[in-house]
Amino acid sequence: MKIRTITTGISLASPKEKDKIRQAAEFNQQAKILFEQFGNEVQTTRIATNSWEEYLHDLSPKEIVKTIQNLEKFCDELNINFFNIGYASSPEKIALIPEIKKSTSLIFSSSKIGDQETGINYESILESAKTIKRISQETENGYGNFRFCAWANCSSTIPFFPAAYHEGNTSFALGIECSDLVMKSFATANNDIQLAENNLQLLLKEELNKIADIGEKISAQFGVNYNGIDTSLAPPLERQESIAFAYEKLMNSKFGYQGTLTVSGMLTRVLKSVPVKICGYSGLMLPVCEDVGLAARANEQTYDITNLLLYSAVCGCGLDTVPIPGNISTEKIAAILMDIATLAIKLDKPLSARLFPIPGKEAGEMTAFNSPYLVDCQIFAVN
Repeated sequence: MKIRTITTGISLASPKEKDKIRQAAEFNQQAKILFEQFGNEVQTTRIATNSWEEYLHDLSPKEIVKTIQNLEKFCDELNINFFNIGYASSPEKIALIPEIKKSTSLIFSSSKIGDQETGINYESILESAKTIKRISQETENGYGNFRFCAWANCSSTIPFFPAAYHEGNTSFALGIECSDLVMKSFATANNDIQLAENNLQLLLKEELNKIADIGEKISAQFGVNYNGIDTSLAPPLERQESIAFAYEKLMNSKFGYQGTLTVSGMLTRVLKSVPVKICGYSGLMLPVCEDVGLAARANEQTYDITNLLLYSAVCGCGLDTVPIPGNISTEKIAAILMDIATLAIKLDKPLSARLFPIPGKEAGEMTAFNSPYLVDCQIFAVN
C-alpha cells in the first residue's frame, strides 16, 4: 500500500496571501518526510484552496485568468506540482474555466452542479457541459479535462483531484493507493465473496491504523487539523495491481459481467467501515484511463457508460477519466452530468464526472494520450 497524496487545504481571502501557500508547501514536505521515515511511500503532495469565486470575486475575467497564471508561477517556484483552486458554482464563473485551463498547466479546478441543500443546478450543469466541450477543443488532445471535473454533493475533505476544495482552518487529509491489498485479499479467497470481504477488512484495518497514528502525530506536532484518510480504492498503473483484474480474481469472469455490481458494493462497504477516521469519497474509483485492466475491458466492451453509472449507485466516485467522442453534443454531456447529479442527491453521496471528449475521434477508436498518468483505450459510445 502507498500514500497517493498528502493534501493540505487552505482558505484564501486574497490571492496575495502567498505565505499561506508557502507554509502549506513546507508542511507537506515535512509530513512527507515523517511518513517516509516510518516506511511509507508518498507519491504526491498537493494543496487545495477554498472556492476561487471567494478570493477572486472582485476581479474582471481577464484579471482572474492573469491572477491564476501568477499563482501557477508561484507554485512552480515552490516545486508545487498539484494545486487546486477549488470550485466554481455560478454559470458565469464556470464559463471562465476553459480559458484558465488553456492558460495553465498544473492548476486543477471543478464545478459544483448540485448538493443536498439546494438540489440540482441545471444552469451550472449546462455551463459545465459547455466547459468540458470547450476544454477538449482548446487544449492539446483535450488533455485539459484531466484537470477538471463537475461534481455534486462532494465535501471539502476530499484529498483527490480535481474534486478537492477546502473550507475553514488549514487542515490535511490522506489519499491512499491500496489496490495491492485488494488483489491479495481476492486472490486467496477461492471465489468466496464473504471470505474476500473478511480478508480485506483485516488487511485494511492493520495497514490504515498505522498510517492514521502517524497522521494524528503529525497533526499534534504541527498544529494542523487532520481530516482523516480517504480510503478510496485509487488505481495504480502497474498491470499486476489493476482494480479490474482484482475483481476477476474473485468473480472468475471479466469485469463488467454479472457479479461486478455485487463486488463493487462489497468493496465500498469495506472501505467505509475501516475503524479509522475517514473522509472524502471513501469509495471505489473506476477511472477507465488510469487502470490498465479497466482500459483492457473497455476495449473488449464488457461494460459501458451505463454500467459505470449503475456501479456508482452502490460504490465510488462517479465517472472518471471516461473517453467519449469528440463530436458529442453539449446536450449529451449535460445529460450525463444530470444523471450523476441525480444519483448523488437521491443517494446522498459524493459523485463527480471527469469526461474526456477526444477531438477528431469517434466511438470505437483508440485514444492517443501522451501522459504517464493515462492508459489508452477505446472511446465509449454515448447514445
